[in-house]
Amino acid sequence: MSLDDLAALRENLQEQRLFRQEQLQQIEAVPLTGDPAEQRAAALSEVRAKLTASARMVLHDVEAALRRMAEGGYGVCHLCRGPIDRDRLTVVPQARYCARCQQVRESRQ
Repeated sequence: MSLDDLAALRENLQEQRLFRQEQLQQIEAVPLTGDPAEQRAAALSEVRAKLTASARMVLHDVEAALRRMAEGGYGVCHLCRGPIDRDRLTVVPQARYCARCQQVRESRQ
């Protein structure tokens, strides 16, 4: 992978990190309404919790990818230790597994 490829991927990851940080701030800044319809309030609370969990998970993955990049381990599959294809990293820059190992992991779940 070229230095230009890594620089573009790093920029993408940094943009994703900023987006997720802002998303979490916005979710946490919206107060739950005192709507008398308890079902609606409960549903809103559940959606908010799921959005928050998802944003935190992606933010964690992005930050882990940036650490791997800084430490020189970026683009290496965590399972087979082979290289992760550049096209895969372009689509999912925080990928921890090559396409083959990801497919195996998903088939086991």
